[in-house]
Amino acid sequence: MAQAALGAAGLHFDELNKLRVLEPAVAQQTAQLREECRAFLDKVVEFQKIVGSLIELVDQLAKAAESEKMKAIGARNLLKSIAKQREAQEQQLRALIAEKKMQLERYRIEYETLCKIEADQNEFIDQFIFQK
Repeated sequence: MAQAALGAAGLHFDELNKLRVLEPAVAQQTAQLREECRAFLDKVVEFQKIVGSLIELVDQLAKAAESEKMKAIGARNLLKSIAKQREAQEQQLRALIAEKKMQLERYRIEYETLCKIEADQNEFIDQFIFQK
């Protein structure tokens, strides 16, 4: 009856016979909830650590990918530059070949002219010798 009167006043005795404001069942549920919250909080902290390490790993991979991308872009630009240089060199060589062909044609014509002049002079010399 004393417990009923105290219960009506909102006071209760726990398993250690201590006077409590909460009912023992509610206090037990509260303690259980507190433990579950602590376990949940520990799991959240562990999850944050895992996510943090995952973010660091992804950042490192992103930096590595960016570095490789820049290397690839540099290599592609170098290849384009080399191709342009070879194209320019090819044009220079073609121009040089054309110039040498023209020079060869001039020398051939000059040679033919000199051969005619030599033949004319030899003929003149032969005629001069025969006249004497």
